[in-house]
Amino acid sequence: MSALPHADLMDGVYRHQRHVYDLTRKYYLLGRDRLIAGLDLQHGGAALELGCGTGRNLVQAAAAFPQAGFHGLDISAEMLATASATVGRRGLSGRVALARGDATAFDPAALFGRAGFDRVFVSYSLSMIPDWQRTIRAALAALDEGGSLHIVDFGRQEGLPAWFRTALRAWLAKFHVTPRDSLREVLESECRRVDATLCFDSLFRGYAVHAVATKR
Repeated sequence: MSALPHADLMDGVYRHQRHVYDLTRKYYLLGRDRLIAGLDLQHGGAALELGCGTGRNLVQAAAAFPQAGFHGLDISAEMLATASATVGRRGLSGRVALARGDATAFDPAALFGRAGFDRVFVSYSLSMIPDWQRTIRAALAALDEGGSLHIVDFGRQEGLPAWFRTALRAWLAKFHVTPRDSLREVLESECRRVDATLCFDSLFRGYAVHAVATKR
């Protein structure tokens, strides 16, 4: 799927959902706060969120690391409108920069005036991006030396009852969400390619996964 049709799809999905997204998603997008805490940004550090949605994670991260700068990228103009309003309402417009772009192919310098970032994070977005493997490659390419990529998303649900896994996946499909069962293998391959270390954890009996890839 090319970027433009996917952008139109996401705008259609979130045109109305964006108004209640954070209220409803907090009950099943598990592990997001763990990801944010693990960013461990130092004074003057810079982080980029791919698929920033409503800006919820950016606001939380900015509060957790007040000496760092944050950047958010999303393909949906509808979601970015909500993110911009959220960032402005929290008085963070000077510390959080937003841009519309494709997470599978983006130019940090053109969008944000930066060659790279200390941290790149992706929270429950890979499961909505058709060419999600390209997003991982683009995220790793956007890291400065020694930087790290942080991911949280749906897992294989291997420790949960089969009926729950079947029902969950059928429900997620209604929102164009597909858990990436080969995520670990893809990350391992990409980490070998760019000489990065990988920490990969299964959370809540496989309901979600949390991964950190760190460039040497």
